[in-house]
Amino acid sequence: MRKSLTRTRTPAHVDVSLAIVNIVLLLIFFFLATGRLLNPAGANLELSETSELPLDQLPKPILVINKDGSWALNGTAIIPENLGLALGDQPQPVVLYLLINRTAPANALLAVINRPELKGMEIRLVTIHRQEAP
Repeated sequence: MRKSLTRTRTPAHVDVSLAIVNIVLLLIFFFLATGRLLNPAGANLELSETSELPLDQLPKPILVINKDGSWALNGTAIIPENLGLALGDQPQPVVLYLLINRTAPANALLAVINRPELKGMEIRLVTIHRQEAP
């Protein structure tokens, strides 16, 4: 005599993870496609660039290295050899703020930082926050 066992049925539950993954992928493709359409690769986009800075809003002492390689300390043009003398007039300890063009090569920045008159001095790089036009 055989006795059959009754099976307990577990309620079926729907797995929605595949649907969520599909929706996320579709959204990613949508934003990639629309972003490419709004900014085509061949478009001549010119980003705004600050050419003159108000010195009263910048920290002091600030060493500005211009695109042409000229130096200015607190708005006064100096030659690199006189940097130590110019910084000697500043209140001690000197925290030198350095502003250099963003397209300048890294070795130009390293050459400034490794100057002997700047050894042991705290140097902070100044960046300019670029705001997009509304």
